[in-house]
Amino acid sequence: MDKPKIWLSSPHMGGNEKKYIDEAFSSNWIAPLGPNVTGFENDIASYLSNEVHVGVLSSGTAALHLGLLLLGVKSGDEVICQSMTFSASANPIVYLGAKPIFIDSEKDTWNICPEALETAIKDRMAKGKKPKAIITVHLYGMPYKVTEIRAIADHYEIPILEDSAEAFGSSYKGQKCGTFGDISVLSFNGNKIITTSGGGAIVSKDKKHIEKAIFLATQARDNAPHYQHSEIGYNYRMSNICAGIGRGQMEILDKHVSLRREMHNFYDTIFKNIEEVSLFSEFNEDYYSNCWLSSILFNDKENQNKNREDLRLFFEKENIETRPLWKPMHLQPIFKNEPYYGGNISENLFKNGLCLPSGSNLSKQDRQRIKECLNNYF
Repeated sequence: MDKPKIWLSSPHMGGNEKKYIDEAFSSNWIAPLGPNVTGFENDIASYLSNEVHVGVLSSGTAALHLGLLLLGVKSGDEVICQSMTFSASANPIVYLGAKPIFIDSEKDTWNICPEALETAIKDRMAKGKKPKAIITVHLYGMPYKVTEIRAIADHYEIPILEDSAEAFGSSYKGQKCGTFGDISVLSFNGNKIITTSGGGAIVSKDKKHIEKAIFLATQARDNAPHYQHSEIGYNYRMSNICAGIGRGQMEILDKHVSLRREMHNFYDTIFKNIEEVSLFSEFNEDYYSNCWLSSILFNDKENQNKNREDLRLFFEKENIETRPLWKPMHLQPIFKNEPYYGGNISENLFKNGLCLPSGSNLSKQDRQRIKECLNNYF
């Protein structure tokens, strides 16, 4: 008999999601508005900070798109973006006809490098094109170097669009990720720390930003008895059904973070005695990761006969899903001709890094299979 699949990061329900869905059905709130939408927004805002406002949307990508619009990005503008990320961080730049400017990572957090960022800003300004925004990413739940990046952004007066899609539940110096940007975004895709099957949120301390985002997300309908539109709008609002799933998931968010961090600790006990590999972890106490995906990095040594791809294939034979780290955007065929600043850190991360099964719903039997696979390989 074939062994059951162990997934990288699968949805994990808590039990009360169906209660909120049933309430939506019984009250006939089968629409992109309703009590669950409002309740989910309030739940997120309460979790993040008393100072923020939240609008829930159909996806994290939609939130990034609207975030760029709210920051005034237009066709011909330039937007700085972390290269080591999923394509959804960069694609909305192109939706607007703007130009992405990609930045390398640094070694501590694998996120946007402050030095390369400042070099890029100075160079673009010297070329007569001051960047309109900076898209920062908390990769795999690890906060980026918030203090350094914010200082640079403030110095050059460039707003930050914080991509916290992978970092709901993470924090930096005790402050929750999703609250560091001028505008921030979350994702509730099926593989995230909590899920609404698909969905996202836009977050800001400026209430007017969220009001405008919701207006644009509901086809930019003017306040009139008939359908009247003075701006281009989008169909980006979250449904009351999906928001019901989200309300149930919010009740177990901290538990899911704890379980993901337990998986990280499980891997730590394995890899601390394997010299070929290092486990991606917080490099000091200011950083608290939700450990959305536990990831490893092979040493880049010519005489080392173990490597990322061999291990991935070894897992695949055991019906265990793993995945290489994100392929940097500046190496993607669609973005290969766009400007890039930095060295080869993100390139080496992609070459040598692997994401391991990290779900909050992995069983003891799953862990044992993973451990045996790693022991057999190494």
